[in-house]
Amino acid sequence: MRNGSYRRATALTLGATLLAALPPAATAHATDSAAAQATAEAARTVDAETTDDFAVLADAVLTRRTSALLDGPQATRRAGAVLPLKGDVHVTSSLARTEDTATEILRDRRARLADLDEAYTAAETEVDVDEVRVTGDRATAKVTETTMLTYKKIQGDEPPTTGFQARHELTFVAAPDGTWELTGFTPLDEGGPAAVNSVVDTAGDSGPTFTGMAEEPIDEGGEPETDGPVPLESQAGTTQPTVQAQAKVSASYNYTAMAKYAEKYWKKYNPDYRKFNDVGGDCTNFISQALRAGGWKNDTGWYKSYKNWWYNSSNQTTSWINVNYWASFALHSNRAYNLDNVYKLGIGDILQMDFNGNRSKDHSMITTYRSNGVPYLTYHSTNTYRKSVKSLVAQYPRATYYAFRT
Repeated sequence: MRNGSYRRATALTLGATLLAALPPAATAHATDSAAAQATAEAARTVDAETTDDFAVLADAVLTRRTSALLDGPQATRRAGAVLPLKGDVHVTSSLARTEDTATEILRDRRARLADLDEAYTAAETEVDVDEVRVTGDRATAKVTETTMLTYKKIQGDEPPTTGFQARHELTFVAAPDGTWELTGFTPLDEGGPAAVNSVVDTAGDSGPTFTGMAEEPIDEGGEPETDGPVPLESQAGTTQPTVQAQAKVSASYNYTAMAKYAEKYWKKYNPDYRKFNDVGGDCTNFISQALRAGGWKNDTGWYKSYKNWWYNSSNQTTSWINVNYWASFALHSNRAYNLDNVYKLGIGDILQMDFNGNRSKDHSMITTYRSNGVPYLTYHSTNTYRKSVKSLVAQYPRATYYAFRT
């Protein structure tokens, strides 16, 4: 550090000395050159071709990550993929080393899933550039990744695919020769479990990047009477039973309609509803929509009370969009009760997670598929389709889980 600082300080001093020693014409020329360079940097733009190159490079990084999770010929073909260190758009050597570490982390995750009899044989990734901003010699690109993975048939009745959407921000720096170097790759999603190919939490998959709306389910005022104590949830075990749970039997709601709704809108949001991605996460709003599609009716009343649940064109109850309020309403209204194991979840049932064990839950998901005793979950934030309970528990072994039979 000292030597580097010394060299930089010496270089700056020497540069100032030389500039002062130049004759006036030379000084003016140097000043003009610096001004011209500053003007050029300020006017720097990214054309459509470079934007496409940004997307291609993002695709290469994400495809390389996902390939580390695969089992089969596709993984073998992509095992030797090397990120470009040269070209019009390329990664820095530092980022390349970071991605090598990410690959090792994901291979460990693949091994953990294999121990649970889950694997993926193929994957396809698409990257869309949502926004590019240029400031001087730096550019940021916000992109959306959509990745679909093919389940390996181990038990025989696994669903065909699972998928997710994830948003990322890429940071580029313009090199003196006009090329762009990718220096940073940052996740942007708020709340919910990270995508299966994410390495944002390298310290043991302990929690999400942002826990979202986690207020305690109490009435904040506006009514003369208090709501009283909230119902208490019971935790669900995460060890897979040796005997399969009995099939869900109820004529109360249309559980198939719930699942179809969630799988229809897992990535293409229903325009009839407001989105809450940027104000804490959309996960509970999403499950509320699916439950309504399956027959849940409005329960009118004070919008901040956990005893009510409704949505209209101008407002909604806190229980419609908040993880904890939804749980309190579901138990209070007897529309749901707790299951003692996550593997007992049936179609239309809800799973909630508490990432840090403080009894303030952080995320809601709905069960949309079930095979061989394993529930598969669909949710928003991060938008995800048919993620198995196995992979969720493997990714977040220290989280607390709450399972609700609807």
